[in-house]
Amino acid sequence: MALVTTDNLKAELKTFEIACKDDSVLDKMVELCICNRLDTDQVLLEWLAYSTTKDGLELTLNNLEHFQHEVLNKKSKSKSSSWKDESYYRTRDIHSLEELIKAEEEEENLLDSYSTPGKSSQKRVLSTPEHPQSKRTTALLTSPGLLLSPANFSPSVTPSQKYSQRSGKGEVVVSFGAVQGARWTGRQDPGADVQVNLLEQPDESLRSGYKYMFQRLRDVRNVLSEKIEEIGEKLRSRFSIEEFSAVSLPAQDSITVLGQICCDSNGKLNAQSVLLEAGPEHGGQLVPVDLSELKQYSLFPGQVVLMEGMNTTGRKLVASKLYEGDPLPFHSTGAKMENIEVAEPLNILVACGPYTPSDSLTFDPLIDLINVIVRDRPDVCLLFGPFVDSKHEQIEKAKVTETFETIFYRCIDSIVDGTRSVGCHLVFVPAQRDVHHEFIYPQPPFTLPNLSKDQTQAQRVTLVPDPCTLLIDGVTFGLTSSDILFHMGAEEISCGTSSDRFSRILNHMLTQRSFYPLYPPAEEVNMDYEKFQIHGQMLVTPDILVVPSELRYFVKDVAGCVCVNPGRLTKGQVGGTYGRLLIQRSAAPEDGKRESPCLTAQRSSLFLSPGRRRRRQRRPHWKSWMT
Repeated sequence: MALVTTDNLKAELKTFEIACKDDSVLDKMVELCICNRLDTDQVLLEWLAYSTTKDGLELTLNNLEHFQHEVLNKKSKSKSSSWKDESYYRTRDIHSLEELIKAEEEEENLLDSYSTPGKSSQKRVLSTPEHPQSKRTTALLTSPGLLLSPANFSPSVTPSQKYSQRSGKGEVVVSFGAVQGARWTGRQDPGADVQVNLLEQPDESLRSGYKYMFQRLRDVRNVLSEKIEEIGEKLRSRFSIEEFSAVSLPAQDSITVLGQICCDSNGKLNAQSVLLEAGPEHGGQLVPVDLSELKQYSLFPGQVVLMEGMNTTGRKLVASKLYEGDPLPFHSTGAKMENIEVAEPLNILVACGPYTPSDSLTFDPLIDLINVIVRDRPDVCLLFGPFVDSKHEQIEKAKVTETFETIFYRCIDSIVDGTRSVGCHLVFVPAQRDVHHEFIYPQPPFTLPNLSKDQTQAQRVTLVPDPCTLLIDGVTFGLTSSDILFHMGAEEISCGTSSDRFSRILNHMLTQRSFYPLYPPAEEVNMDYEKFQIHGQMLVTPDILVVPSELRYFVKDVAGCVCVNPGRLTKGQVGGTYGRLLIQRSAAPEDGKRESPCLTAQRSSLFLSPGRRRRRQRRPHWKSWMT
């Protein structure tokens, strides 16, 4: 496309004998040419055709606005929807397929020569072995040293030595808000009259599996574009901005642009590699961003932002101001609670897999957790996967004598049967590392066909997808088992911010209103964006957000939302941590201010490992124990 200038436009207008009395009309036509990628003669021919059908309209700014909406926008949409890559869809024979495979192998070899291989990195084999055998088939073979015990799920004769000899068992490692005389046992009848429901409508929630691996790039682009426009409208109304400018439009004055943060390469984002990608409504183009004039910022790939700055050449935006969004409002039932008697607090236990040490498939940590549930009798247990970990060495090598599904069903049956006397409500959340389950995000809930035979036990079990928003006695819980903290922590860049990295990432999740706002996602996450648009967005700001991670356990209050990382039940060959919290939905205060459902107190202690000092802080009540 040739360079479009006002001088060229004037010359073309003179050729077609079109009168133009205002210079702002010329600037608008330059903008239309750049955003729609049209030459000067192309846009003038479109205008002549449009004005002729309208009985010879004058070339004014108002008429150009109508021309843009009625002609150019429709042509842009129809062109993008009908476009297909013929080279991609053409029929291929066996020789062309072999050439593609060979080219991909050469590309991987070239990439490997520029990278340092890690211990866990394995090259993907593209050739077909002589005797192909899937892991699922291998799992059915007998292994003399690995016999699954129905009593304790142990396929190994020798349990983990380090786990059995661990120290600090039952020690409180984190205390978040101290309440005098806190009751860490459930009610007299745990689980009774406790309402546990998904916040989504039944017809909108993800309750069963779905077909995936049929995703087109065009569909992904549409989902991302709609996200940009949706968040952009919220930012426009909040900051009273009249309109957004095109990111690549040269301007001598300060402009306000909307777009999504991208990286200019496949490497990690840094201050010199930041790009801003506009949505289709504003040209859909990329422009490099200069962050040198911003005093503070926190950015990550996939973040939708509003920037104010200068772009005099159309080739680089010098950002001077960064606008941030607001989280969604908290859930409100609409019922008045002034005259409702406040019930006693709920005791909720939170644990995340794996439930076996890394050197053995004995489920000793899970048995210890069941003993804790029986002892403390919590009202609700939130149990996150993986239950049969795909990253376990013996699972990877398929050194088991039964199918993965059988091991999983026995694991769940033991939890349900082991807590039968307690009667607590059990919530099972799947994880990407559950080897027997669908490896897709959003992830459908588990299916337990044997559970339906016992209606009494089925009533106290809730199977939820990942992610989801759960309503427990009027308190909203945001749950996701994906390690978003680890994934975003590796990509986020910041400058001049006073908050810690965990708080920044959690705040991004709330302001972007998404359980996984990172794009592109981590390599281990298989994202279905059409389903993610429906089931992966936050409906409200949760009262409590549970985000299990490989990173260190914590609990933080971010924008009024209590964010919890309970840690993992096992850490390698030793025990990890689990968490418990007391929640209570209080009556509405007279001043109308929202109160956190987590109980608060004046002091709390952060208990560290022996020999390290203690710190104090004020927070809602929450504790984490070592297993």
